[in-house]
Amino acid sequence: MTIKAKPFIKWVGGKTQLIKNIEKVLPKNFTELDNVTYIEPFIGGGAVLFWILQKYPNITKAVINDINSDLTTAYKTIKETPAELVKYLQSIQDEYLPLDEEKRKEYYLSKRDRFNLKSLDSVENTALFIFLNRTCFNGLYRVNSKGLFNVPFGRYANPKICDEQTILADSKLLQKVEILTGDFEQTLKYTTNNSLFYFDPPYKPISETASFNSYAKEDFDDSEQIRLSNFCKKIDSLGHTLILSNSDVKGANPDDNFFDDLYEQFSIKRVFANRMVNANAKKRGKLAELLITNTKNQKN
Repeated sequence: MTIKAKPFIKWVGGKTQLIKNIEKVLPKNFTELDNVTYIEPFIGGGAVLFWILQKYPNITKAVINDINSDLTTAYKTIKETPAELVKYLQSIQDEYLPLDEEKRKEYYLSKRDRFNLKSLDSVENTALFIFLNRTCFNGLYRVNSKGLFNVPFGRYANPKICDEQTILADSKLLQKVEILTGDFEQTLKYTTNNSLFYFDPPYKPISETASFNSYAKEDFDDSEQIRLSNFCKKIDSLGHTLILSNSDVKGANPDDNFFDDLYEQFSIKRVFANRMVNANAKKRGKLAELLITNTKNQKN
């Protein structure tokens, strides 16, 4: 059985659940387009990237970007040196799993301190990045104002730290992907005649306590959301296809037209996804999200 490429980390707001909705808003003639370039300026966990590259062979090139350098280093490491990464992860797994809970916590905190040195080679940095993701509380990636990872230890009985098959499958798929680190606007220069953008930016919080945007030391505030909407309008004016996800702030406050006003020239759909990252279990569950697109003739 061939192992399919899939996200190698857990990521807050991952889009696996929304893939069917995203597929519906692709242009009807998408499969007929030649040499499509797929561009994802906020790559995150990459659920849409891995799905779309396997589903549509007419995508001959992809460009991904993120401001989080630990994340983009991980993608580059998996692309370029997967065997070395697997070897390192296997050694961590062999050391970690036999430990009791107290010793696991000590091990976790020591690896977190080392990861925060920010001076490691790419293989070790990525191995620790994946290890922390698999063993920290709720699989969160969160940093403080200094950019240091500060998520506490999570209690998992048998976490899969070394997923060799996924890493190797992802590496194969990433060979046609260019990986950038920086501001989302830099992706514009990589467009071709047939370009599809998918944007999954840090979501605008629907309440004062609902923000999980601290995956980079720079905040993605309302002014950044407005800058992104202006970038989308520029992409649209240049004739490229775009799809964008974000939170439905209007669902929490019927008078909040922030996104409806920002993207009034585009199609705005409200779709539902389960979100399980709230520390308060009573506040987890189905939440409306926005799917914004400039495609006129969509699949049904």
